[in-house]
Amino acid sequence: MLTALAEDHSRERVAIGDMLDLMRARAFGALLLIFAFPNILPSPPGLAGVLGLPLIFLAAQMMLGQAPWLPQVIAKRSMSREVFATMVTKILPWIRRAESLMHPRFEPLAGARAQRVLGLICLILAIALALPVPFANLAPAAAISVIGLGILQRDGLWIGIGLVGAAGALAWVAGLGYAVLRSLIFVVDNAF
Repeated sequence: MLTALAEDHSRERVAIGDMLDLMRARAFGALLLIFAFPNILPSPPGLAGVLGLPLIFLAAQMMLGQAPWLPQVIAKRSMSREVFATMVTKILPWIRRAESLMHPRFEPLAGARAQRVLGLICLILAIALALPVPFANLAPAAAISVIGLGILQRDGLWIGIGLVGAAGALAWVAGLGYAVLRSLIFVVDNAF
């Protein structure tokens, strides 16, 4: 589906809303993966903030048991089709490898009740990802991506791995945030 969108030469730009419409049948797992995975790759500064906002909305909706939707101000954000095609080219080998390792198991972790708890965890991770803390977006993005893949394939083992990664990611972001805060306090104290 992503490849078809990337190869659609009738489009000059690909909007976030286009991806939402395309992935509606795959729901939250695919959308979490699409918006989180680019933050794992080397990317321009500010991408975490741009892609973190849709993740926050999607995770909140997942937590509340709602169908996925995005406000127009987010859904209309777009990138050139060429940039999107490059992103898809980088993502697809990873998705194909992961899908070959996945199959439905430990399905209670991927069920409707569990998705609300996973939505809360992904919401916390998405907020951590969107924070302007240097080097802090990789770990939450990786955890959300693994959880998204697990939901997509109904694989509770991968969801469990993603939850362990989420705990580590939150500890990492908290540590970096604390270090940045202590550095700022030191600079301010010594500057005056």
